Amino acid sequence: MTHFNFTLQKKSSDSRARAGLLETPHGNIETPVFMPVGTNSAVKMMTADHLYDTDAQIILSNSYHLFLRPGHKLIEKAGGLHKWMNWEKPILTDSGGFQVFSLSNLRNLTDEGVTFKDPKDGSSYFINPEISMEIQNSLGADIIMAFDECAPYPCEYKHAKEAMDRTHQWLLRCIDAHKREDQALFPIVQGSVYDDLREESAKFIAGVDAHGYAIGGVSVGEPSKLKNHIVEITTPFLPENKPRYLMGVGTPKDLLDGILRGIDMFDCVMPTRIARHGSFFTPEGRGIIKNKEFEEDFSPLVQDCQCYACKNYTKAYIRHLFRVKEATASILMTIHNIYYLVNLMKEARQAILEDRFVEFYRINSARAVQDL
Repeated sequence: MTHFNFTLQKKSSDSRARAGLLETPHGNIETPVFMPVGTNSAVKMMTADHLYDTDAQIILSNSYHLFLRPGHKLIEKAGGLHKWMNWEKPILTDSGGFQVFSLSNLRNLTDEGVTFKDPKDGSSYFINPEISMEIQNSLGADIIMAFDECAPYPCEYKHAKEAMDRTHQWLLRCIDAHKREDQALFPIVQGSVYDDLREESAKFIAGVDAHGYAIGGVSVGEPSKLKNHIVEITTPFLPENKPRYLMGVGTPKDLLDGILRGIDMFDCVMPTRIARHGSFFTPEGRGIIKNKEFEEDFSPLVQDCQCYACKNYTKAYIRHLFRVKEATASILMTIHNIYYLVNLMKEARQAILEDRFVEFYRINSARAVQDL
């Protein structure tokens, strides 16, 4: 039985933008798509009902965090991640490679795998490609990621090449260890900021028959122009008939830049994080609800926005909730930010289908705020 199929429905005539349909065991995904991040098997400040109301098609969870707490075997006993978190639509799990990368002072990395300490209690753990596959097979997400080494930015060429070569070897081990046909394994392109390494990695990754391909090692501190350049030179080497996933990217401008360059899937914790600190997306850029200008503003966060927050509450009310430290304020802002990006992807997709994406990009990217 074929559990996964990607149909490329439309290509922009004057850019690399694409619209597609990815079929998975838990439903179809229309691309381009933004995936809200539920690191610990919950998107912060949102229930499943909130997520369904935003029309999110797929969410991301993290195998590294779930491996530590509560443990992948417990979730497997509960019936898998979908039942555990009461989410019936598709789920993607990250392998933990990026999280291990972020623990640079708490880990020891070799060709065999990574030994690291839990920053919360100091306990020592070991993850390698085989264990990563075991964890993700137990969790049961629709899409799982190969275990990789994410090189930091900046880094020397030698370091970047070693990380890329290790990522390639770990991919082959992941393929051998992956046991479930109802889970799509996506390999990850690495190579830091070096053009020749990115090309080499993309060619190696494309040589593996996978259901989709990811570009990793971005959004680790490099300037946006450099991130765009990496995507620009990488996507031509990836199969056209498979989805392309740009990992860890989530500002409106970044999403539009990625779509323009042929990316189909995105994820990022940023929209929920900035919501909890009082920032919200608007067509004119970032709004900061704590600003005094909104004290007597009885309009919604964004005029004509159809999210729950905007249909029911005003800026003045949400600002008040933030000032008195009501958690409801963060909930409403999170709902809005997730809805905003999900809807932006819908509008981008429609523009691609109608072959007007470049104009859509020009108008919306000029108004979007890059650095949030």
